[in-house]
Amino acid sequence: MQRLAEKQIAGWKDSPRRKPLIIRGARQVGKTWLVENVLAKQFNSFVKIDLEKRRDLHPHFAENLEPQAILNLLELTTGRINPGQTLLFFDEIQACPRALMALRYFYEEMPELHVIAAGSLLEFAFGEISIPVGRVQYLHLHPMTFYEYLLAMGKEQMAEYTLNHPDDVAGSIQEVILRELRIYFFVGGMPECVKTYRDTGSMVATFQVQSEILDSYRDDFSKYTPHINTICLDAVFLSVAKSIGEQLKYTRLNDGHSSQMNRKAFDLLAKAKVIHKIPACDPSGLPLGATANPKKFKASMLDIGLMQRLCQVPVELELQQENLLAMYRGKLAEQFVAQELLAWHSSELFYWARETRGSSAEVDFLVVRQGNIYPVEVKSGASGSLRSLHLMLEKYHNCPQGLVLYSGTSKKLPDQKLQFLPLYCVSIIGDQRPDVV
Repeated sequence: MQRLAEKQIAGWKDSPRRKPLIIRGARQVGKTWLVENVLAKQFNSFVKIDLEKRRDLHPHFAENLEPQAILNLLELTTGRINPGQTLLFFDEIQACPRALMALRYFYEEMPELHVIAAGSLLEFAFGEISIPVGRVQYLHLHPMTFYEYLLAMGKEQMAEYTLNHPDDVAGSIQEVILRELRIYFFVGGMPECVKTYRDTGSMVATFQVQSEILDSYRDDFSKYTPHINTICLDAVFLSVAKSIGEQLKYTRLNDGHSSQMNRKAFDLLAKAKVIHKIPACDPSGLPLGATANPKKFKASMLDIGLMQRLCQVPVELELQQENLLAMYRGKLAEQFVAQELLAWHSSELFYWARETRGSSAEVDFLVVRQGNIYPVEVKSGASGSLRSLHLMLEKYHNCPQGLVLYSGTSKKLPDQKLQFLPLYCVSIIGDQRPDVV
């Protein structure tokens, strides 16, 4: 498997400004694999300490946070740790908040040692401690993009088409890529699911892995802080999955609990990174977050494969849909675009909505590139059906053009300030392409 983040961690290893690196992301997106199978091979020795399993080592961080004192104790168990030659990896570091606190001292007192940490519920640990700004670095890891999926499936040439889509791509090539994207809609980007499908070719086996991952997320519900009714968490989790592309109301997320309880559940799921909040905002200026409306929002799931499994999407029926953008009432396409944008883009996602009696309008996403705001619409129709996008471009002259993701090939309509891109080319919109990562 090849991950885009490999270039980032290689850059971290060789940087003269290196600080302890914390890899953030939901459970099972490949954080541990990235360290063990990519980064560790570049060192003379590798020491991994799983702080969820090795709670007997927690006392080493209890009193003295001086790096040399910690290493002296750890070496009794791990063997020699040599700065400059050893990679020290604290896995599931959220299980020991004091170890998180120790990272700042490794930066200040032992910067020559390569220290890396990862954890799946880190955001909850950050609520218990404070890490001074500028003492650590972060890497956010997402599920595998469609590009990474194609590389894993041995389809390198197809992957390049998604990254550098030529205007004159042949219709036959377009069909092949869309057919592969249809499969990705159901396999998703969780690394174990991609590996299972690659090795077995079985959707059934892949769905079983997805179910196991979802079960592991539910098992984590009891670890969320502050604690909350797990039945409410599960209900909100499912409700979000079924409501992709829709404006959400806390009162409607779960009839069995109060709006306040539903909001708490939603916020905890977002904190665990298994869902993502997408607020509405006013695109009249930057930063977009300054005008975000906390009461008007949509959401996306962590992964499209997990989403369809959670919703029990009728696979056989949906695979027969001729139009990819119509599958599961368009929700799979919008989830795909949200997921890809989050992976390929360095900033948060927003959308635009105008609620005027008799003239409501909504544009699916807003992204920022090189100081410009671009509205992004996921559509199956031609330009004539893009009423909301046209309204927004007329109202906000600071938006240079609208971007439309659809099932056709690339084309530009300069007079309408529109650029059409194939659905699989979301990476073109992002600012985190491999050549700039």
